[in-house]
Amino acid sequence: MKPPQVTPAAIAQPTPQSLTLSGCWNALGIGTLEQQLGSVRVTVKADAVADASQIEAFDTVGAWLLQKLLSRLRSDGSGVSLQGLRPEFAKLLAVVAQQLGSKDPNQNRAASADRGATMLVRLGQEASAALAQGAALLGFIGESTLALAGCVAHPARLRWRPILYNIRSAGFDALPIVGLLSFLLGVVVAYQGADQLRQYGANIFVADLVGLSMLREFAPLITAIIIAGRSGSAYAAQIGTMAVTEEIDAMRTLGIAPLELLVLPKIIALVIALPLLTVFADMLGVFGGMIMARTQLGVGFGEFLDRFVKAVSLTSYAVGLGKAPVFAAIIAVVGCFQGFRTHGGADSVGRQTTRSVVQSIFLVIVADALFSVAFSVLDL
Repeated sequence: MKPPQVTPAAIAQPTPQSLTLSGCWNALGIGTLEQQLGSVRVTVKADAVADASQIEAFDTVGAWLLQKLLSRLRSDGSGVSLQGLRPEFAKLLAVVAQQLGSKDPNQNRAASADRGATMLVRLGQEASAALAQGAALLGFIGESTLALAGCVAHPARLRWRPILYNIRSAGFDALPIVGLLSFLLGVVVAYQGADQLRQYGANIFVADLVGLSMLREFAPLITAIIIAGRSGSAYAAQIGTMAVTEEIDAMRTLGIAPLELLVLPKIIALVIALPLLTVFADMLGVFGGMIMARTQLGVGFGEFLDRFVKAVSLTSYAVGLGKAPVFAAIIAVVGCFQGFRTHGGADSVGRQTTRSVVQSIFLVIVADALFSVAFSVLDL
């Protein structure tokens, strides 16, 4: 039995501004057509017509060659419109054009007109994506709250082993870095204020400066920032890796709620650990200030502590400590949320981890600013 006859694909150019396409534009009929396409030229900055009514067969190979020809001519500045292509062939060409990142081949060039709007379109897309992510975050907070309420109603559902493990990893293991940075921050605050206080003979007020600044602002804020970079990123990376490897889907298949197993233990543990880390940071920060006060201003430890007790009230201490649970909830929720939004491969894990750190630190600073305004209004 003889194979069916195949008419070779051909392209003719009766006039400088017209093209005629014929034959079988498929894998069997293209032959050396790809080499011939390079010699096709039309007048630049003039409209041209490509007649495709004589194309007998069409597949993705022919569509790719035709789209390549049209894209080259249009990029050279020629206005080429395609006419006469069968509807079923036109659909295939549109799919190929979309995959190649091109526009519908039946449309005339409009790239130059769209370039001016590219920045505005991109701004709108980024704003829309930010709003969508904000809505998704609110939904995640709602789901986590419902899961927490369910665990409170049924305490047996709480997983204490993951909670204790996260307290150790996010709290106890973070003591060295938190203590070191808080100590150095207390040294810096006292050192920067020493010269100004010495000029007015107010050396003893270094206790006021170090005590209020560390206990109300610096200690809870620097601790939250350190934990956001240390533990928040770890939460996002862990959950993101599980999402990429489809472990979370497997958990849902087995009837295990991912929020109860992965999210709630992290939130509860961090809400417990961060206030304790803040207390530790308060102690090390004040100790660093005491050392610098004795070195630079001649204020002994006893004098410093006597003034410190008078300058720092219990309210000031409670104000700084009260911020810590809120910062902890922000860090844990954002880290877990970005982890669940991971999809694709390893590059997505790194991208979502970076976003979790940036967003956590940003929201912590915003929350701290709102606390400052609220405490000022309440005269605390």
